[in-house]
Amino acid sequence: MGIEATKDNSRGRPDQACAGRATDATAAVRFGIDGLLRFLSHAETLRVFERACVRAGVPVKYSQGFNPHPKLSLPLPRPVGVASDDELLVLRLFDARGIPAEDGQGRVRQAWEDRMKAALSEALPEGLVVHSVALMKSNVSFRPESARYVFDLDRADGRADIEALRERIGDILARESVVVERVVPERRAGRRVDIRPFLKAIELRQTRAIVECGVSDAGSVRVDELMPLLKLAPQDLSGPVRRTDIAWTIT
Repeated sequence: MGIEATKDNSRGRPDQACAGRATDATAAVRFGIDGLLRFLSHAETLRVFERACVRAGVPVKYSQGFNPHPKLSLPLPRPVGVASDDELLVLRLFDARGIPAEDGQGRVRQAWEDRMKAALSEALPEGLVVHSVALMKSNVSFRPESARYVFDLDRADGRADIEALRERIGDILARESVVVERVVPERRAGRRVDIRPFLKAIELRQTRAIVECGVSDAGSVRVDELMPLLKLAPQDLSGPVRRTDIAWTIT
């Protein structure tokens, strides 16, 4: 199934809606990743989507030069091993018949979005789920503002001390500075980073710890910094760390 596989004009055939006009556009694809696929690296996740776009017939733009590559990106890299309910893939599109990304073409645009979502869903492996596709103008940009990380605690055998964690969270939020030693792969020694400005909120809801982290040009908090900060070990968790509720500024 490809996104161009329709002859029914009532479903929004793009060559009749925008005949003879070349149009660039951007597709914002919201998706989730779980299971073993959460161990894919950033580059590997991009390659999975590159192949899926080819199979689905998505008209992704390519760069110029001797080694053209598709113009797609994941604006907020996901830590390896972390599952997510709310990731964003940005596709830069081109189609000679025109893609309805302008205002005032709601029905036609919705038909494109529905077909693209269905085609990508069919082309992706199990563990990657497309939640939505939104067509936007070609020059739109996306900047992450915050994200939440969810830690589900396992206290069936008493491994996670909930009350001790509650006290620990209160202590962290009361500090003006939280300095961690950040490991930098290209350096022999790490560097000291104050992550307190990035910690927007930490909540404990029954057996679930939720950390809201700010994201800026200066960086953010790493998951491998949150775990020791909360004094949590992998065996304290009932499942993988999960990222969700990413807030974006779209311009």
